[in-house]
Amino acid sequence: MIPPATGGETAAAPEHAVVMRAITKSFNGVKVLDEVDFDLRRGEIHALVGGNGAGKSTLMKILVGVYSMDAGSYRIDDQEVSFASIADAQAAGVGMVFQEFSLIPTLTVAQNVYLTREPRGFAGLIDDRAMERRTREIFGTMGVAIAPSRVVGELPTAMWQLTEIAKALAQDARVLILDEPTAALARTETVQLFDLMRRLREQGMSMVYISHRMEEVFEVCDRVTVLRDGRRALTERIQELTPRRVIDEIIGRKLEHTMEYQAREISEDVLLRVRGITTRTKLKDVDLELRRGEVLGLAGLMGSGRTELGLALFGVDEVESGDIILDGRRLELTGPGSAIAAGLALIPEDRRLQGLILDHAVRDNLLLPLLGRMSRNGFVDDRAGSRTVKASISSLGIRVRSPSQPVRTLSGGNQQKVVIGKWLAIEPRVLVMDEPTAGVDVGSKGEIVEMIRAFADAGNGVILISSELPELLAVSDRVVILRDGSVERVIDRAEIAHEEDLHHAVQGVA
Repeated sequence: MIPPATGGETAAAPEHAVVMRAITKSFNGVKVLDEVDFDLRRGEIHALVGGNGAGKSTLMKILVGVYSMDAGSYRIDDQEVSFASIADAQAAGVGMVFQEFSLIPTLTVAQNVYLTREPRGFAGLIDDRAMERRTREIFGTMGVAIAPSRVVGELPTAMWQLTEIAKALAQDARVLILDEPTAALARTETVQLFDLMRRLREQGMSMVYISHRMEEVFEVCDRVTVLRDGRRALTERIQELTPRRVIDEIIGRKLEHTMEYQAREISEDVLLRVRGITTRTKLKDVDLELRRGEVLGLAGLMGSGRTELGLALFGVDEVESGDIILDGRRLELTGPGSAIAAGLALIPEDRRLQGLILDHAVRDNLLLPLLGRMSRNGFVDDRAGSRTVKASISSLGIRVRSPSQPVRTLSGGNQQKVVIGKWLAIEPRVLVMDEPTAGVDVGSKGEIVEMIRAFADAGNGVILISSELPELLAVSDRVVILRDGSVERVIDRAEIAHEEDLHHAVQGVA
């Protein structure tokens, strides 16, 4: 804990809010942090970036007392500290907004902000009025209008994020760590969060910003530290860097794949035609065409029907009316099995819940859709399976110690490659991909983008569903805008000059 200030002359505030030196940490004999140095200046937003498994979250969890370090030291406000718990860190003015929300949906905003620290009144009873007044004051300093009496479960995701920040400020945090805070936010909500971060910086708050999104790092941060394989690879002012330089440092080599759009010749032959499909879930009279060799982007606000369209094409959601025609043949989809047999595959939005069996081996996950083809008289052809698994791991660059390794132990990017690999193995004609790079490090993202292009270049078709507009612009040949379950516009990529143009189209702005 920070010792209390002593008497005497008032000393000048130290330049750094946090200084960490030679931080080392191992789990089960595997070193995840190797003598890492990190510092955070007063009134600074400092980006901490790196690939999945680079050690970003581990380093910050040591700072807030979730983990203990094996070696090293750190100082807060020029005082050496060692936190044994999150409560110790909070008492020292260090708060962290974790990637997974810690709010209780059935409680009000004020009750969540002051949970376990409720102000007490007469006879020790909770003083709800005082709690709501203090919460309102905190949101006032943040420049945010949220009614403290609102039940959290009734609020949009952006308000959850702001409530988490208010909760940290209510604990007198002077250092705030934000772990992937925009992962569940729409662009307009992200802009609101960044405005708040800038106001807090002006008030002297020091912030660590953990993110995979380079465009956001360069939009809001002052400095960048890159971790790679548990070591610090770079710390530099944002003005001295480019996104390409940061990405090269993250992956430890020059990035061969580009996230810039590469114009391609697309066949006029229609591979997949959707005519007026309607479902109970969301879709209303949807028409679209996917050409051979094309990447067709699907964009829209939350609730627009993007995911529902992917589920309908894969036979998960029943089509009440309309036609799905692949290679000139009308499909009768009775479930995912019939979609797979027809040549369709879906990379689902949530890989951990919908795309993988986490406790099973990488090999088992890769072979799952192929078991029927590889089985004879109830026995699986192990030699053929091993060849397929080896080819998938090699072609997709899946980083794994052994094919028998449980898939849950892989990084997010490698888990996603396993999901993609198992469906590519069935050789589909159309690949529907729902948020394929969500929570994936920039190196894996570039490799997935390259895979999408290669799959389409082979004469197949890709329907890419994404809320990340730079990703859509990098690979889509046309973009379909969905709104309220219907197609609003179809835009050729050549007509989209800037990301702002696509943002306006998604928002419905002319």
